[in-house]
Amino acid sequence: QFTVVLDFMVLSPLGALLLEKLNINTQQFGLVVSAYAFSAGASGLLAAGFADKFDRKKLLLFFYTGFIIGTFLCGIAPNYEFLLLARIVTGLFGGVISSIGFAIITDLFVMQQRGRVMGFVQMSFAGSQVLGIPVGLYFANKFGWHSPFIIIVGLSILIALIILIKMKPINEHLKTKSDATAFQHLTKIFANTGYLRAFSATVLLATGGFMLMPFASAFSVNNLGLKMEDLPMLYMFTGLFSMAAGPLAGKLSDKTSKIAVFFGGSVLTMIVVSIYCNLGTTPFWIVLLLNILLFAGVLSRVVPAQALMTAVPAPQDRGAFMSVNSSIQQISGGIASAVAGMIVVQTEGKAIENYNILGYVVIVSMIITLIVMNNINTFIKTKDGKA
Repeated sequence: QFTVVLDFMVLSPLGALLLEKLNINTQQFGLVVSAYAFSAGASGLLAAGFADKFDRKKLLLFFYTGFIIGTFLCGIAPNYEFLLLARIVTGLFGGVISSIGFAIITDLFVMQQRGRVMGFVQMSFAGSQVLGIPVGLYFANKFGWHSPFIIIVGLSILIALIILIKMKPINEHLKTKSDATAFQHLTKIFANTGYLRAFSATVLLATGGFMLMPFASAFSVNNLGLKMEDLPMLYMFTGLFSMAAGPLAGKLSDKTSKIAVFFGGSVLTMIVVSIYCNLGTTPFWIVLLLNILLFAGVLSRVVPAQALMTAVPAPQDRGAFMSVNSSIQQISGGIASAVAGMIVVQTEGKAIENYNILGYVVIVSMIITLIVMNNINTFIKTKDGKA
């Protein structure tokens, strides 16, 4: 999960470099980000019907191998068009991996433990900031923007070998395997009203991150007055605090209430977004503090939300549900990135305009998400008496 997250997240801080090196505009960069999301969404839908018909270890290795190939293509991309194609290939495989991982977690851990497990897995986001993004930006500044992708490929090959040798087969779900075809299985997923409610929440959850993230580095450099050399330090310290915030949010959601933690995280995130997106030239320490609070809020939303989502599907539908859910997340995020690229404009002086409008859109989506997630929590309680 760390390598997949890093592959996606490293593109955002590279934004300021890519806009200059590839001589592209904000719309084209938004398309590079959304191309991954759209292809990931398409592959998630295609894979959903088959997700519960194979050993999850074999499925994980197949898609992880494709992800490695796609990332390698990013690392040798000579121009914008090639990079766009490489991101599509990477998304076709990488976008399914997290859904397989969540299906594995749901297979192995009971509901009362999943908050902590999700909190631990979400350390991949923080870890990518602490270990990956600063190192990636350092090598990008020193050896060119291709180098972070090559580093990810090397690490991913090592991880793939560990999975191959050490991970045991995960095939307990095959004992309840249905005789339905892949298409029938997929149709069944979309016919379930409880699942549709969860998918609608996923659409809203994806809007926030995918709208603000792609242009965060360009906004920091060109609007807030940070230097490119400041970004590794910004992401590293933010990541260090996030590594503690994720597991803490998981423990709190298991001990108290997942929906309560989600609500608190949402309120914190809305407050920080309203401040951050309206800033001008700002001292580094204030930007750092706001980033730490923002990611603390985001993780306090993501961890309990994902734990709640795992309680929605029946055991024989887990792989398909997670795959469709991941697909919807990627497609929604792709649309959000593309829309963000149309809303923000880079002036001749390189400043990013209309970033505050993105912030307001994110806040409205969070308010609606609170209502939908509360309905999902009620649905889970009604279904099995647990939340």
